[in-house]
Amino acid sequence: MTTVIYPGTFDPITNGHLDIIERSAVIFPKVLVAVAESPSKKPLFSLDERVELARQSVAHLENVEVFGFSDLLANVIKARNVTAIIRGVRTTTDFEYELQLAALNRLLTKGVESLFFPPREKWAFVSSTMVREIYLHGGDVAALVPTTVFNALQARCPK
Repeated sequence: MTTVIYPGTFDPITNGHLDIIERSAVIFPKVLVAVAESPSKKPLFSLDERVELARQSVAHLENVEVFGFSDLLANVIKARNVTAIIRGVRTTTDFEYELQLAALNRLLTKGVESLFFPPREKWAFVSSTMVREIYLHGGDVAALVPTTVFNALQARCPK
């Protein structure tokens, strides 16, 4: 069975992330959403919270599994027999960075390829960082994130 992995910090998971997961789930029989611990990024939500928000967001997709990890992605890929890495690429800056990561991951995993998904136009500007900044400055992000994420933002940072 072909298994792909979509790694990220997902702090929080956005509708842009969800769109890439849904599109991947149509193409591949098994999609792993790997939520990275990423302590250096000082996430708003804990790893467990981000995993749970991602799980709730993809509950309608039977072939998607969500888990957290703190190990090197290459080790997770080897342990789970992953065939390819899914990455969203919004801009040329994203693309240049992702090309570097793809080369490193291909080296570390002995050949696992990265597949780049461009965003749908309506999600091209959405990032977790933008969502957090907009929300923390009083903006409405309800259209940018799944409902469970919006509720979690309201609970974490009431206005």
